[in-house]
Amino acid sequence: MASHSDTLVVFFGATAGANGGKLGSDEREIILLVWQIVDLHEKKVGKLHRCLVKPDTSELTDECKEETGLNLEDLVSAEPLDKVLQQFHESVTSEVKCLGRSSYTLCVDSPLVIRQALHPEASKKNLVLPECFFSFVDVRKEFHKCCPSAGPVQKLTPASMLEYVGLPAVSEQLTGVREVRSMVQLILCILAEPHNHEFSCVETVKYKFDSGTCSKTEPVDSETVIRARGLPWQSSDQDIARFFKGLNIAKGGVALCLNAQGRRNGEALVRFINSEHRDLALERHKHHMGSRYIEVYKATGEEFLKIAGGTSNEVTQFLSKENQVIIRMRGLPFTATAQEVLSFLGPESPVTDGAEGLLFVKYPDGRPTGDAFVLFSCEEYAQNALKKHKQILGKRYIELFRSTAAEVQQVLNRYISTPLISTLPPSPIVSVPVLATPPFLPAASSTRDCVRLRGLPYAAGIEDILEFMGEHTIDIKPHGVHMVLNQQGRPSGDAFIQMKSSDKAFMVAQKCHKKTMKDRYVEVFQCSTEEMSIVLMGGTLNRSGLSPPPCKLPCLSPPTAYTAFPTLPAGLSEVALYQPPLLAAPRAPQTTVHSPAHALAYYPPQPHLYMNMNMNYTAYYPSPPVSPSTVGYFAAPPGAVAAVAAQPHPAAAAASPVLPQPGALVRMQGLPYNTGVKDILSYFQGYQYAPDEYSGVVQVSDQARSLIQPKEWLCL
Repeated sequence: MASHSDTLVVFFGATAGANGGKLGSDEREIILLVWQIVDLHEKKVGKLHRCLVKPDTSELTDECKEETGLNLEDLVSAEPLDKVLQQFHESVTSEVKCLGRSSYTLCVDSPLVIRQALHPEASKKNLVLPECFFSFVDVRKEFHKCCPSAGPVQKLTPASMLEYVGLPAVSEQLTGVREVRSMVQLILCILAEPHNHEFSCVETVKYKFDSGTCSKTEPVDSETVIRARGLPWQSSDQDIARFFKGLNIAKGGVALCLNAQGRRNGEALVRFINSEHRDLALERHKHHMGSRYIEVYKATGEEFLKIAGGTSNEVTQFLSKENQVIIRMRGLPFTATAQEVLSFLGPESPVTDGAEGLLFVKYPDGRPTGDAFVLFSCEEYAQNALKKHKQILGKRYIELFRSTAAEVQQVLNRYISTPLISTLPPSPIVSVPVLATPPFLPAASSTRDCVRLRGLPYAAGIEDILEFMGEHTIDIKPHGVHMVLNQQGRPSGDAFIQMKSSDKAFMVAQKCHKKTMKDRYVEVFQCSTEEMSIVLMGGTLNRSGLSPPPCKLPCLSPPTAYTAFPTLPAGLSEVALYQPPLLAAPRAPQTTVHSPAHALAYYPPQPHLYMNMNMNYTAYYPSPPVSPSTVGYFAAPPGAVAAVAAQPHPAAAAASPVLPQPGALVRMQGLPYNTGVKDILSYFQGYQYAPDEYSGVVQVSDQARSLIQPKEWLCL
């Protein structure tokens, strides 16, 4: 305000739910406003006003009824919030004018009524608040400046402050009136001798969110960052800033997270100006954005910089223009030029600075990715551009949606770090990548600290599962969510979750069993890691108990043909092995020396031996509040068999055209459904293995697949 030291308006509010230190934490509406003017220059007090507010939902909690003494009958004839705020503005403006003052500042006993109650509710109801509600003074902080020995600011109350200065407590019984009169007495007290206090700590509420860039070298305090989860995929940084309305977000402090495919995953990292605002943001856990509730967790500055930080000069220059609306274009033809994009957008949505307002996303070698970012100088131009969503450019339809500066950084960082060539060893024949081996299962244990989710929608992702778990997500072990995929690598409708204890697993099974997810009810069973491992390999688990994978089925005659491999080409070593598994997690490329005997070869499939190496049993995701990661793999050519050379056994090198690596795994596909273990062992009768090692043979009943683990080598 222009002159905040002349006039204060002592302000108090109460909601239909929690009040006091939890005011605004439950999204309840304001039902009571009380205010009174104090002339700081003349030390005079104006008339006290107490107005009831009619909420949209006619429901008061028992706590509210007890604290305020109000009930629904009292609010029936009250005015809605917009009318009461208009009445407040007219009343205060008139009184201030009568006092000969030109401006005033609100004074509250806690910022919660302004930041956590009034601004969020006005934002949801699309109300335009008067300018006076964007600045205020906190009487507790002002009192602490006068009396620093009174105790921590967070623990000060009007009653305790009156007691500290030796003033009697206000005997008024009406809620709101009591608090306002107590604050007025405190103000008059610290204005007088010996304090002679001047009110100077004016707090502000930002009118709008300021977009901007963030450097990877910029220090970010972890006490100022949160992670929001469950956001609608089309949410922009402005939508997120509106969700946190009343709290001040740092410039460029909203970073939307992307998944492995470059699409938004429903998460965002938000950076506030200080830890006080971050703590207030955490109180909005499970508040709603439209019909969705949003989860809010603590995050770190390192996580924020990983998403929002950038070092590209091109990006910095592109984002250097202030107050620009960013639109992302996806699906552009690889041959599209800047002029073609400008023509596609048309004259009704002019791009800022023409071609300079376009940023094409490219791979490190300069190849286009089909993505681009566009700057518009105003919201109107951006809206006109969004109307061209899924219109045709060339022979492709183009997707357009809102973007942020952090998303620009994230997308550019992702493509810049993309390797140009495969990290697989070169092959003298055909260089085709091999399937990455899925991570190992957790150590088997009989402790029932896991739960199985059965009947998940096939479209359900990690975000849906975490939303389904609700408050129990905090009890999930790190990397404890295991989604089961079928033979084609698609979701099977099952998932396993490791909890921190068996008690937590029991609670989840009790509370979430047959809870719905996307119009489907999901069954939740408590189980152990041992049972989980058996089920992942083909067993069954339900309320009736556990059934292990079938191991003894009716025997069949062994195949008559064993010559599944063709004659080796000239120049290729006689000895071939399966390619050693690749780690699914990213790692730095390592230099490996390959001898001619370690060549990578692919053979066409034969009628009697068909081993599909392109299989992924499970995908693993970390637990909150870390973003889900994607387990990627390299697909082998359909119907191909991979073999890699290795050192043969000394006694059989001359007689063995194919010598598997010790401990190598062989996967078979296309077996008859009634095939037994004896059939499989007789089929591989040339392998040397211990006869009692049946643990090396695993059958999956629903897929009719087998994994055979030879002990040493194969002799033909």
